[in-house]
Amino acid sequence: MELGTKIRSLRLARGVTQEALAEQLGVSSQAVSKWERNATVPDISLLPALSAYFGVTIDELFSLSDDTRMERIAHMLEDERVLDRSVAEREERFLLEKARREPENGRPYELLAELHNHLAREHQESAASYAKMALERDCSLVSAHSELVQAMGGRLPDWNASNHHSLIQWYQEFLARHPDNWHGHLWLLDQLMDDGRFEEAGQYVQRLASIDHTFRTPLYRGLLLWYSGRRETAMKVWDQMCRDFPGEWCVWLQMGDAMARSCQWEEAMAHYRKGLELQQPPRLLDALESIAQICEITGDLPHAIQALEEELEVLAQDWNTTTGETVDQVRRKIQALRERSARSSASAPS
Repeated sequence: MELGTKIRSLRLARGVTQEALAEQLGVSSQAVSKWERNATVPDISLLPALSAYFGVTIDELFSLSDDTRMERIAHMLEDERVLDRSVAEREERFLLEKARREPENGRPYELLAELHNHLAREHQESAASYAKMALERDCSLVSAHSELVQAMGGRLPDWNASNHHSLIQWYQEFLARHPDNWHGHLWLLDQLMDDGRFEEAGQYVQRLASIDHTFRTPLYRGLLLWYSGRRETAMKVWDQMCRDFPGEWCVWLQMGDAMARSCQWEEAMAHYRKGLELQQPPRLLDALESIAQICEITGDLPHAIQALEEELEVLAQDWNTTTGETVDQVRRKIQALRERSARSSASAPS
């Protein structure tokens, strides 16, 4: 789409005349008419005013394919901590229209889910902040505790509020339609085990074994044993998994998770380190994030900071990422830990 055609499309969408646009920009209506016929183009100095008037970026005034625009949306969701509401609404409209026009394409709906989860996290962060303020002023406010726990993803004590039966039912119906989808099996097993529905989980582990011949089957067989209280047997299954798949970095990260769940901190960090070493660039950050959290839990703030600084190095070296929310959130964690460490040192007896 040429620039003039884009201007005409935006003007008509806004419901304004060429004369009204011309008056806004301080040009003649004939100039606007020539732009829209692609006979001439606006002076470059007018582009900021045009983008501001139509509520789009300067780049968006020029031709963008749908695929490029969806890629930009994905980057926006990754790089921005707080979304501009007008931008979010505009991109939502684009994605909904894209989904309507392409009924076989699931990507627009996937991005819509990411968009709304991003907005939900923003709201949860605000909710947590307000709940903490409420409790600092009045610690007897019962509902504020509930709101804080919900906002920060904590465990609610009421079974009816914390079980996953609706999600389980959806995945069971999903797998009835897509019985060979191993991703769906894993997500369903996670929910079943978290709800203590071990007998049903066992049936789906058997189904998983019939379609998946990787480390995932022994991993989940071990998880089922672990969560149902048979930890020694689970460790035997996992030890064999490690012997069968020694070069799979995922195996060692999962072993790190198992050790962390049982508070075997040193063993967990050793497994995370091995998983990180086995990865080929670009490496994922899960291992370093887990190590940083373990160090924070155990009070080893200097090594927590060190792991987070290593995260920044991996982001720069493997992902060529030195700006944006992905980096900023790591920097915020480092700064918070440094402030905690300074407070701890200041309050220590001399």
